[in-house]
Amino acid sequence: MLDWLRRDPRQEPVVEVGGRSLPVVIRHLERARRMTMRLAPDGSEVRISIPRWTRTADALAFAQSRRDWLAKQLAALPAAAPLADGATITFRGDDLRVVHDMTAPRRPVVDDGELRLGGPADSLAPRVLRWLQAEARALLAADLAEYCERAQQPCPALGLSSAQRRWGSCAHDGTIRINWRLIMAPDPVRRSVVAHEVAHLVHFDHSPAFHHVLKTIFEGSVHEANRWLKANGRTLYVPFG
Repeated sequence: MLDWLRRDPRQEPVVEVGGRSLPVVIRHLERARRMTMRLAPDGSEVRISIPRWTRTADALAFAQSRRDWLAKQLAALPAAAPLADGATITFRGDDLRVVHDMTAPRRPVVDDGELRLGGPADSLAPRVLRWLQAEARALLAADLAEYCERAQQPCPALGLSSAQRRWGSCAHDGTIRINWRLIMAPDPVRRSVVAHEVAHLVHFDHSPAFHHVLKTIFEGSVHEANRWLKANGRTLYVPFG
């Protein structure tokens, strides 16, 4: 066993980076032509994708060789900040300043660049969280219905995800789950994730046929949406972890 690699009780490989033990998740992909590695948006794990013929040991050795890079990625993660009066949160790509006003309703209201709410100060964060998740459910349900209609697929029930590792998922039974944090991203980014999962209702793979369906039903640039998530996705975990 290499000195940088050990296994936890579940026999999951981990790499020691900057004093932290990060799980290493390795995926063999049929269409992959090279090895790629990235850090999960919340810094919880290292993700390596490799061609199906590549050995797992080679992927682990690759992680070892890039520990300095991983340490820099960890250091660049946005710092968590308490959600309180005067804090800033992002909603549909726009910054909103949280204003706690005892005369305002308990339920948050968007007003000219501000998110105003009353009620007890000690319950401010959970109420903002519930508001964001309710807004996410409404918008994501509308997105899902729209893209299912475009793809000529029955619209499944929507599940909200709090995953630390994925923005969306489509199960073999057609169940679709979308990360509620996407309500903080610009609309085209959120909608691209929903369109991606709907395309899986047609083709449960990442074949050229799948990408053709996605390009057909999604009105924006998938490349631009993915680039935004790669550059900014980690910031969506800052307010609530």
